[in-house]
Amino acid sequence: MNFTASKQPENCLLGPESDSQRTLYPYVTGTSVVALKYKDGILMAADMGGSYGSTLRYKSVERMKPIGKHSLLGASGEISDFQEILKYLDELILYDNMWDDGNSLGPKEVHNYLTRVMYNRRNKFNPLWNSLVLGGVKKGEKYLGTVSMIGVNFEDNHVATGFGNHLARPILRQEWHENLSFEDGVKLLEKCMRVLLYRDRSAINKLQIAKITEEGMTISPPYSLKTYWEFAAFENPTQGAVGSW
Repeated sequence: MNFTASKQPENCLLGPESDSQRTLYPYVTGTSVVALKYKDGILMAADMGGSYGSTLRYKSVERMKPIGKHSLLGASGEISDFQEILKYLDELILYDNMWDDGNSLGPKEVHNYLTRVMYNRRNKFNPLWNSLVLGGVKKGEKYLGTVSMIGVNFEDNHVATGFGNHLARPILRQEWHENLSFEDGVKLLEKCMRVLLYRDRSAINKLQIAKITEEGMTISPPYSLKTYWEFAAFENPTQGAVGSW
């Protein structure tokens, strides 16, 4: 599955750059990515929906990818731009491997590279329309960071993109702790994803959870969450609402 970036209008007055391809508007997009540190490593979750505008067009879009030996990348936003970022990272990892010096890029280095890429593209007024989550473990040190489409970045114990910033992170602030087990970490991520499913129109009930530790990384097969739709607010959403509707 390949999603090509949108093309400049033919009548654009940009001289020789008029035929260059840029993402002027995001076409096929993925919604939130949620990730956290747990006792042994990093856990990350994302659903598999790809929205064409407001239509949930694609139902099997993988938005989490391993990067090198120690890192895991998740992305929300424009899928074609995510594929472009993966090409950059493939070249970076290949160049690093060519040195054959026994060293390999860790998650902190990959995250720093992504912050430079996103900020550089923003300064060219040709941004990559994504919010990224980069997590990993190297030499026993857990790392988790995020970077926005304009290069704003930070590191934290738990991060989220998109609606997850507003709906999932309050749950994570309340329930996350440093000695979270794998089972409890998965339950916490599933709770966040269930809330996003209820409240985010772009979320679908088909998700993956990825784990990365010192031993390696695994990405789960897609699965669905158990849901409950009999809440009174769902049955009559306009009851008690204020306004002329």
